[in-house]
Amino acid sequence: MRYRYMGDTGLMVSELCYGSFNFGGNAPFLGAPDRDWAEFGTVEEQEVFRLVNTALDAGVNFFDTADVYKNGMGEQFLGVALKNVRDRVVIGTKGRWRITDDPNDLGSSRHHLFAAVDSSLRRLNTDYIDIYHLHGFDPRTSLEETLRALDDLVRSGKVRYLGVSNFAAWHLMKALSVSERRNLARVVCYQGYYNLAARELEREIVPLGVDQNVGITVWSPLAGGFLTGKYKRGEGRPEGSRLSNATAAESAPLTDEEQAYDIVDALADIAGERGVTVPQVALNWVLAKPGITSAVVGASKPSQLEDNLNAMDWTLTTDEVEHLDKVSETPAPYPYWHIRTVGTDRRLPGDVYP
Repeated sequence: MRYRYMGDTGLMVSELCYGSFNFGGNAPFLGAPDRDWAEFGTVEEQEVFRLVNTALDAGVNFFDTADVYKNGMGEQFLGVALKNVRDRVVIGTKGRWRITDDPNDLGSSRHHLFAAVDSSLRRLNTDYIDIYHLHGFDPRTSLEETLRALDDLVRSGKVRYLGVSNFAAWHLMKALSVSERRNLARVVCYQGYYNLAARELEREIVPLGVDQNVGITVWSPLAGGFLTGKYKRGEGRPEGSRLSNATAAESAPLTDEEQAYDIVDALADIAGERGVTVPQVALNWVLAKPGITSAVVGASKPSQLEDNLNAMDWTLTTDEVEHLDKVSETPAPYPYWHIRTVGTDRRLPGDVYP
């Protein structure tokens, strides 16, 4: 396993992070009654222990969860599985979304965050959370109130580091500005959707993360399974696969599906030449990109997890990364095309620009 620093904290986390969004049986989405958590897969408790131990044996020290995953089952199962190694692992969890019908069990208010953190601590069977993320932006609560509440949680020792997930760049920059002005604990980690078939994060979040020393962890680095190679052009999506479910597919959208098949072809070519698998190539590409600290994998079978872990045994060459960059490139909207063309007169090799 390889490790990287999380932003400028000095905290080292494994390049692969194991996610628990599929731990547990089925549970409803309380905010979307026509959906349920089964669309992301189910992993029962005994299998959770096996998978987590496989990750630990491979050197994974970073585990991701959220209170909303199976309405608490994700945290509960992960807490039990990590009980005997708690002091050697980094656990990131999240709060923001509803998991009960209480009208205040929602958002980033002081009221909700204090209750959500205490509930997460109980489910995880721990007295501190390494990285606590806001799972999404809350437009109804002032960032100053939210950040003061989070600062109090850090000072209390219940939370050690702060993160955000699924924020727009201006949300994150505003949060960093408020923290600096008010001398509050700052966000050190951003978790976002990023893969070869969806590179929007590169427009603003990646340059912002690099500029402000905010580490970036990637969720769905395999585009919900599309970049595993099992989806073939002209054959549709296999019955029973996650992406055959229309609502599940919405959680891992492709920027351009036809181009995504070209990307899979390019991944397969490299995999064949290297004697590795398509998912390993896709994971390696994500980890080769600027600003990325770790990629969250959510394998539900031991064979899938072991294959993902084997991606750590090798790296792509510069030429291979550039080839995949070219195949997956999309037209830049304004003002990014202007920055790329007119702004090149001040660019140096290695600069990260949108």
